[in-house]
Amino acid sequence: MDIKKLQTAVVDALEDVKAQDIKIYDTTHLTSLFDRVAIASGTSNRQTKALAASVRDKVKAKGGHVVSVEGEDTGEWVLVDLGDMIVHIMQPAIRAYYRLEEIWGDKEVKMGAAKRVASTAAAKKAAEDEKPTKIRRTREQAEAVEASQAIDDDEAPKKPARKPRATSVTTDAKPAPKTTRAPRASTTLSAAKNKAAAGTGTAVKRKAPAKKAVGTTVKVAMPKSAVASKKAAAAKRPARPKAKA
Repeated sequence: MDIKKLQTAVVDALEDVKAQDIKIYDTTHLTSLFDRVAIASGTSNRQTKALAASVRDKVKAKGGHVVSVEGEDTGEWVLVDLGDMIVHIMQPAIRAYYRLEEIWGDKEVKMGAAKRVASTAAAKKAAEDEKPTKIRRTREQAEAVEASQAIDDDEAPKKPARKPRATSVTTDAKPAPKTTRAPRASTTLSAAKNKAAAGTGTAVKRKAPAKKAVGTTVKVAMPKSAVASKKAAAAKRPARPKAKA
């Protein structure tokens, strides 16, 4: 199996089970035993075992050869030997302790960037292929809508045209005079008096209305001396003769 196809299959298998911090290094200049080293992290024993099983099954499905799988008992560090490639699946604490990147990490293979470029190119090509079909579909839909509208217009009965409303013609007729109120009797009498006075040369003056007294009246008793003098005067007066019947 080609080494590029092998490392692509390994990366796909690790990504299927959500592996973390996947790194691939070229080791052809360091050893003749294998050409690639892959290192990935799993958060638990169960995940590391599942990652190793995914790599094994994916490589076998692609026609590759699996030499051995070691460390599945504990799950802290599982090693998958694929002949030309060694896959280390480790938990974060074990990976930070042994630091395999310092041993094999001279030449890192950028698999993620290559995969992204290939996927974007394929997506662009697919989008370009879909553009003519979308344009064709939109044109066909527009033509179908126009045809249906034309059929509806032909089948629908035509409504008679409405007669225009009679517009009111404005004329220069004069507005009706406003009715004036009849003058009051008092005003007519005063006007007649003024005319009569104008003929004689004398003007009639209006009487000013009497002013009403404002306040309260207080009765004051007469003094005793005035009362005594009044009684004495009444006694001195002669008695009036009675009228004969």
